[in-house]
Amino acid sequence: MRTRLLFMLFLAGWAWGTAQAATDEGRYIEVTGTSEVEIVPDEIHYIIEIKEYFAEEFDGKSKEEDYRTKVPLARIEEGLRETLREAGVPDDAVRTQEIGDYWRESGREFLVSKRFDLTLTDFKQIDRIVRHVDTKGIHTMRIGELKNKDMQLYHQKGKIAALMAAREKAAYLVEALGQKLGGVERIIENGNNGFSPVFTAQSNVSSSDAASFDGFRTIKNHYSMSVRFEILDQ
Repeated sequence: MRTRLLFMLFLAGWAWGTAQAATDEGRYIEVTGTSEVEIVPDEIHYIIEIKEYFAEEFDGKSKEEDYRTKVPLARIEEGLRETLREAGVPDDAVRTQEIGDYWRESGREFLVSKRFDLTLTDFKQIDRIVRHVDTKGIHTMRIGELKNKDMQLYHQKGKIAALMAAREKAAYLVEALGQKLGGVERIIENGNNGFSPVFTAQSNVSSSDAASFDGFRTIKNHYSMSVRFEILDQ
């Protein structure tokens, strides 16, 4: 009981010191407002990496040491590009990111890979690609960057909404103490403002289930603003 009393007295003394400091600097309240803006992208980057493989890998009977017939990269790329055209992806929307291979097991041949960045405008194109692509030779497929041409406008709206949320929070806290909210003394844009694509990257091609992309259609931008307001008497 005595320990608890001493602890309460210590807290009271600390609170008085804090209040005195606030009085010296002027009375204020500082709060953080947050907001979230959901954006439908109009530019979708889809990353596909192809890699050479041995035909025996898929015959269901050969052992790894028996692999002999390597399927060349050019043939895999030809099949992929045909699938992309059928999915409505023009050739000029396909950009080569890199080509090569940097690692191999001792005593094994290099299996050369090539990565493509597809610029798409519609998630339905991804659905069509996933449904029809020959996954033999496809090393990875995943959604990359998502963009919107009006992104700057969305940023502005998100920040304004975060500021309004901060004002609303500060107003009801101050009014609950019988005071009045004054003008803005300081605004700090917190460094964690940013976006998170609403999807889980698919790094391995284990199926062609296009439904796995259902719902992966938006970007969520998060904003956080700290605002200091003056406190006035009623």
